[in-house]
Amino acid sequence: MEKPHKSGFVNIIGNPNVGKSTLMNAFVGEKLSIITSKAQTTRHRIFGIVNGDDFQVVFSDTPGIIKPAYEMQNAMMDFVKSAFEDADLLLYMVEIGEKGLKDEAFFNKIKHSKIPVLLLLNKIDTSEQTVLEEQMQYWQELLPNAEIHPISALENFNVEEVFNRILQLLPEGPAYYPKDQFTDRPERFFVNEAIREKILLNYKKEIPYSVEVETEEFIEDDKIIRIRSVIMVERDSQKGIIIGHKGAALKKVGVAARKDLEQFFDKQVHIELYVKVNKNWRSNSQQLKRFGYQ
Repeated sequence: MEKPHKSGFVNIIGNPNVGKSTLMNAFVGEKLSIITSKAQTTRHRIFGIVNGDDFQVVFSDTPGIIKPAYEMQNAMMDFVKSAFEDADLLLYMVEIGEKGLKDEAFFNKIKHSKIPVLLLLNKIDTSEQTVLEEQMQYWQELLPNAEIHPISALENFNVEEVFNRILQLLPEGPAYYPKDQFTDRPERFFVNEAIREKILLNYKKEIPYSVEVETEEFIEDDKIIRIRSVIMVERDSQKGIIIGHKGAALKKVGVAARKDLEQFFDKQVHIELYVKVNKNWRSNSQQLKRFGYQ
């Protein structure tokens, strides 16, 4: 019997310098046979997607939690706030000797979280056993809703066990990203944006704002890049408008996008466009997650 597919968003939060990025690298390195990862800084805050035959884990690192002193730090903390909103699972990372988050409001959010929280007590390789036991007890009393795991991200101690626990806790669901995509690849991003720009230029009224573009295939060899992209619309009537009489409108978009992309990649491009109805995707939180808006 086939195993159910699991997927979800796992966001790492904590004070500055507790080892969040080291942990991310440890997760990625732990699964090198099936994934590769590259940090990217587009809007949806994804640093690494770990893929397996029956799972996809979207890990998101966040800035260390501070009390903002100026506007840029406010913006950084907005990323952390959003980590609470779109997570299927929270990893709250602390180090030995720490006494809580620097922002009480964030700490209260963790305390009353409705989603599973794994508290990862990091840098245990630097402490005595008695200190570790005291710390475990301290955090259990402070955050009774959290499941506590002592780890050393640097030494890779207990990292695989935590990863396996994450897989147990994740909900069943489809992959949010193609399995060959380990972050939002810049190539696909630029393809999507080129097509979307041509839709903005060629169609009126609400059509461009009802559209999302998803590139399902990007195959590059020495001479040519072969691209297959799907234009998502919300309603059947919009699909007809995008395609146009005998496919003329869609062809116009494809030709214009291809010219831009050939210039951008400095290579011949073959592009196939399809149109699908994805009803009310803009109002659907699962779909918004899938397209990276949450």
